[in-house]
Amino acid sequence: MQSTIYTAASGAAIAAGRRVHSLDVLRGFALLGILVMNIQAFAMPMAAYTNPTVWGDLTGANFVVWLLSHLLADEKMMAIFSMLFGAGIVLFADRASERGQSAAGLHYRRHAWLLLFGAAHGYLLWYGDILFLYAVCGFAIFPLRRLSPRALFVIGTAMLSVSSLLFLYFGWSLSLWSEAQLADFKAEWDPSPAAVAEEVAIYRSGWLAQLPHRAPITAEAQTFVLIVWGFWRAAGLMLIGMALYRLGVLSGQASNATYWRLVMAALLIGLPLVGYGVVWNFANGWGPESLFIGSQFNYWGSLPVSLGWVAAVVLLLRHGALGWLTRRLAAVGRMAFTLYILQTLIGVFLFYGQGLALFGQVERTGQMAVVLGIWLLQLLLAPLWLRYFRLGPLEWLWRSLTYGERQPFRQPTIT
Repeated sequence: MQSTIYTAASGAAIAAGRRVHSLDVLRGFALLGILVMNIQAFAMPMAAYTNPTVWGDLTGANFVVWLLSHLLADEKMMAIFSMLFGAGIVLFADRASERGQSAAGLHYRRHAWLLLFGAAHGYLLWYGDILFLYAVCGFAIFPLRRLSPRALFVIGTAMLSVSSLLFLYFGWSLSLWSEAQLADFKAEWDPSPAAVAEEVAIYRSGWLAQLPHRAPITAEAQTFVLIVWGFWRAAGLMLIGMALYRLGVLSGQASNATYWRLVMAALLIGLPLVGYGVVWNFANGWGPESLFIGSQFNYWGSLPVSLGWVAAVVLLLRHGALGWLTRRLAAVGRMAFTLYILQTLIGVFLFYGQGLALFGQVERTGQMAVVLGIWLLQLLLAPLWLRYFRLGPLEWLWRSLTYGERQPFRQPTIT
């Protein structure tokens, strides 16, 4: 049976072929939303992503931009993307099995290629890559896809808790660290003006000068950070996404009451918890405890907020409220891999020395202007591309490598 969802207004199917329309729209929404956070990593020194006091103005309009980004996007868009990735694993495996193909063989080949794409992205372009992490998680959780939604929720929540407990332990143990360990950590969390100036100079220079700085950060992200944070966070959310897909929440098949409950949970639980974390961090001067303890408010508060975003988008779809934007968001979602890399290429061109070298020169308000420009570009580009081609270029390459043969690329000519 084809996967379809229906708008409340017309009752007409809004899934195209075997694509689940709501998944495409949500993926497009999350891809655009994640740029709100990633732009900070492109434009400013690395430490400013988690400690906003490190760089730039944090008053007036710039503070408002940071606050809204933190409340509405920070870890929320990654959460949506991770849940959709988990749903995609189930969907891919189910359809492979329907065709009589080896779901496991195709899955592991697909993720092996994703691992290589992620490594190349991280080492050659930008240390903020997430593809490598998703590939590792995809390897690990695939055998769990057939569990009941209840079991997936329980295991997913337990995995999320591992990272949280590790961070709380690190925060508790700060007083036990040696002076050298604490000094090294503080130098990363709140770098000196000289260290920040050196980083700015590096990224305003050429690609070769950046590599010695980028490579160690990428290596740490794909090892230590993956072990203590990324794996537990992303894999746990992927399992929850599998459960939500099985229950019809992500495919738009749940009841209106379910979606409204998720919206209310975001407003009454998620946002107040994230907001309290902001107050806590400023009250504690954004010291080292903010990474380990202060981060936990957003770590857990981001979950109901992300589900509230999912619910709000599905409700808007049901009522046809997104109008012309629906088709464009779906097109962005269908080309998410290509457009994610395109965001990196644009960010590198604008802010790094191999392009316009604006690194460290654009405040948060200006960064949001860049984000709006990239949103507009991708919302215009994606449907135009799909008018002539079946897939984005990287989606086509990834699929061809997965199946071991060249896949159809151009849209069929209608005569």
